[in-house]
Amino acid sequence: MKGYPAFDYQRQKWSSQQASGCKYTMTVFCDFDGPIVDVSERYYTTYQQGLKSIEAIAQSRGDRLDLFVLSQAQFWQMKRDRIPDAEIASQSGLTEPYIPLFLQQVKEIVNQPDLLEKDTLQPGVRWALALLHTRGYRLVLVTLRHQSQVKEILHNTGLAKLFTDIYGTRDRHAAYQNYAQLKTDLLAEAMAKYSQPDVSLCWMVGDTEADILAGQALKIPTIGLTCGIRSAWYLQQFHPDKIKTDLLSAVQSIIGCAELVSA
Repeated sequence: MKGYPAFDYQRQKWSSQQASGCKYTMTVFCDFDGPIVDVSERYYTTYQQGLKSIEAIAQSRGDRLDLFVLSQAQFWQMKRDRIPDAEIASQSGLTEPYIPLFLQQVKEIVNQPDLLEKDTLQPGVRWALALLHTRGYRLVLVTLRHQSQVKEILHNTGLAKLFTDIYGTRDRHAAYQNYAQLKTDLLAEAMAKYSQPDVSLCWMVGDTEADILAGQALKIPTIGLTCGIRSAWYLQQFHPDKIKTDLLSAVQSIIGCAELVSA
């Protein structure tokens, strides 16, 4: 594949006993990081640990770095406005040749088990997913997150039974890199199975430009969420059909639209 590494991705069918035999009227394709899981604490801790590691390397070389550790609010706002990691490193006081070392360190540690434990469910997620499920909507997860990580979190939180299917990757770095074309490929595979007979019965919900671009490429309506790693200002540049604060407000909007159509 062109423009990003050729990932080998897989999907795994997750069946819901309650959903079996139910005739679905609409399919909601949803991203994982951002809409369902809050990764801000993990990303900020990764940033902090990365700076400490590079500072230690510099000291071992006899170099003194005048570091400025961003607050979590400062760091997260920069991430949400899509400020490149190299610029975040620079504003934290890193210089060449330490910026590339910092970027590599972040990539290496961001998916370590002790950091993954910092991920938490977003507020209102259980209510939002249960609401869709009880209305008979089909829920399909389309994520750049590694399949095993998603599986573990959903089982631990008791949410696995609410999803009809999960489309994820085998690459542990795909979610952090946020490859838009890979997200489009995953969504296309999911839609080939779950968008029939009418793509107008589908929605794509996510918190990044990759989610919006994927939905637009496949001609389904999109909802951008501001509870994740992109700000409303940044998401507006990609013209999603709707921008909502969180998954619950998105679900309420989807249900409201469906009720208007059927009225």
